[in-house]
Amino acid sequence: MLLDTPSLYFRAFYGIPESMTAPDGMPVNAVRGLIDMIATLVRSHSPTQLVACMDADWRPAFRVAAIPSYKSHRVAYGNQEEIPDTLAPQVPVIEEVLAALGIANFGVAGYEADDVIGTLAVRHQGAVEIVTGDRDLFQLVDDAKPCRVLYTVRGIRNLQTVDEAFVTAKYGIPGRAYADFATLRGDPSDGLPGVPGIGEKTAAALITRFGSLDALLAAAGDDGFPAGARNKLAAARDYLAVAPAVVQVAHDAPIPDVDLRVPAEPKDPARLVELADRYGLDSPLNRLLPVLARAQAG
Repeated sequence: MLLDTPSLYFRAFYGIPESMTAPDGMPVNAVRGLIDMIATLVRSHSPTQLVACMDADWRPAFRVAAIPSYKSHRVAYGNQEEIPDTLAPQVPVIEEVLAALGIANFGVAGYEADDVIGTLAVRHQGAVEIVTGDRDLFQLVDDAKPCRVLYTVRGIRNLQTVDEAFVTAKYGIPGRAYADFATLRGDPSDGLPGVPGIGEKTAAALITRFGSLDALLAAAGDDGFPAGARNKLAAARDYLAVAPAVVQVAHDAPIPDVDLRVPAEPKDPARLVELADRYGLDSPLNRLLPVLARAQAG
């Protein structure tokens, strides 16, 4: 099970009141919410391995170099992400709690959490479940593996299971063609312009007809290719030359050598007690720890 941790702690932050505080008054709603989410997920899905994937670089240089508008609307200053003032201090606490628990959590320099997820998903030989609220990761679904997304749009207790059939039913495209479809359509939430004049329906029709973006572009000069679409693709040739490398998650991020197994007991019990006392985390940790122990025993 691969957790898109930023997606989850943002969801927890906005879903739980900031009145949930530590003894010193610091909001810990995202910390507590994430701990409870992990307990629910492990209880419901019984993973043998669990990774909390992090953003070491939320806006990697290689993506910005290709498309300067990539996530530019979410920049606070420099290359710092705009993030609520009361959430920012909670992220290091989340990392400390996960480390004390012994739950694998890491990012990779120069890459987003999505890239860590993509690399681990491709590398792992068995079944993979990805927990996220980000549609970009639909590109990783693979029924043969199987790899599926547990989509949090309806909440952590009402997850949508996204497989190839879901992608086909939702977008009218082949089940493993989401990245190509998204490249054509664009994604304003990530600052990706897409091909001007090609909306969701046209993108879906083209990808379904030709099977992939590469096949579509190869056929653009053929007789019988829709003239309107040909002109739009030609006008967007510079964008299409670089966009796939931005939209597609990496499969080759350098993953550190760490134990990915669900921990049966805390890695650093003394540190976990310190964190629980300082941030008032006894209740959520007491819900999580028995779940982790049972998962490993099972």
